[in-house]
Amino acid sequence: MKTSECDILIVPGWNNSGPDHWQSRWEKRLPTARRVAQRDWTRPDRDAWVSALGIAIGKASRPVVLVAHSLGVATVIHAAPYVGRKVAAAFLVGLPDVDRLEEPEIRSFAGLSTDPLPFPSMLVASRDDPYCVFERADEYAAAWGSDFVDAGFAGHINGDTGYGPWPEGLTRFAMLLKRASAPAAP
Repeated sequence: MKTSECDILIVPGWNNSGPDHWQSRWEKRLPTARRVAQRDWTRPDRDAWVSALGIAIGKASRPVVLVAHSLGVATVIHAAPYVGRKVAAAFLVGLPDVDRLEEPEIRSFAGLSTDPLPFPSMLVASRDDPYCVFERADEYAAAWGSDFVDAGFAGHINGDTGYGPWPEGLTRFAMLLKRASAPAAP
């Protein structure tokens, strides 16, 4: 699948993604990409965020590819049972361990499913992400049936840790798109 053949939905996390974040740069670079807007970026609410994602997916006119970071990943996982048929693939980066983090702002996102995702996915994780232990991310990827990518020591894989342009991420994203367009195995 080519980027011109799908609607790419950028799904940021808590506090949105600033102008130097790789998601913001990709949104500007990829003509079919648009950001899923949330009513409140600083006080996230799982039901509201999942609903906003569902509405954005419903407005898409082509197959949907999700590009999620941090709490956006948790949003995708919570939405998957409701929107899975309309999603061609999901690129998931920097999963926060919402079940183990203590920030009150993210408590409503606890209870991530470990059911396989109904679409191809790739989870990119860092070995020193302060919001999720690497092994925990690996366990989720296995449960979801996601391709798992070891990003090395990359922090939370955001603008603050030097991931602005992130060409390696675009290469991985292209691999996911290729997988999403491949015919299903018999």
